[in-house]
Amino acid sequence: MRIGELAAVVGVTTRAVRHYHHLGLLPEPERRANGYREYGLRHAVVLARIRRLTELGLGLAEVRDVLADDAGKDLVEVLTELDEDLARQEAALRERRARLRTLLDAEGGMPAEGPVSPELAALFAGTSHLSDSPMAVKDREIIAFLETAMPAEDRERLVASVGEALGSPGAMERAAAAYALLDGLAGAEPDDPRVEGAAVALAGCIPPGLFPEAGELDPDDGFLRAFYDDLAPAQAEAVRRTLRILAEERR
Repeated sequence: MRIGELAAVVGVTTRAVRHYHHLGLLPEPERRANGYREYGLRHAVVLARIRRLTELGLGLAEVRDVLADDAGKDLVEVLTELDEDLARQEAALRERRARLRTLLDAEGGMPAEGPVSPELAALFAGTSHLSDSPMAVKDREIIAFLETAMPAEDRERLVASVGEALGSPGAMERAAAAYALLDGLAGAEPDDPRVEGAAVALAGCIPPGLFPEAGELDPDDGFLRAFYDDLAPAQAEAVRRTLRILAEERR
């Protein structure tokens, strides 16, 4: 058989056959006097086995290991490991689909920040009336980022702290007032007299458990610098003063 005939018989491409030769999975056949490869039944059998193994999900390195063992004694072990891996993937897919369904079915729809936890999505839905505030929008983006970047335990604490704060009496009114003060600083300088009032108002909105180590925040932290750079100068100064206020309160 020529390479095209072999590929057609087994149901693969000639490119795949050449690739398997290159990797050493399929033995090179003898060549005729005219230089063409001449494939035999043994090549078709091996190629068919490669195809079956790859269709089961084995990587080519695993296929090589199986083919290297003439007795095939390791095949059962390899396929058992593959079955266990597929079972883990199925469980992960079921979990991901359940999370997606929760997000798609959530009251208020998908938040503008994209897929977040159902708990955080519910909190965002309850503060949608604040979305006219540019500072509130930034705040939501940061909270969504932190939920993604934090370890699972810290994520739960973050969402619980925000939920507890927003659920306290007058919390929404205080948040709206603080955001209005911060929005008003968009074109102001750091020494603007309104900065102190905005900082005090913002400190009154931040849940106690959100920054338990506020006094130990590193001013040279890359994320903190990037956060300040994304704000107007007066807004950044207000946030800095807010963190100092929180640090004093926790001493």
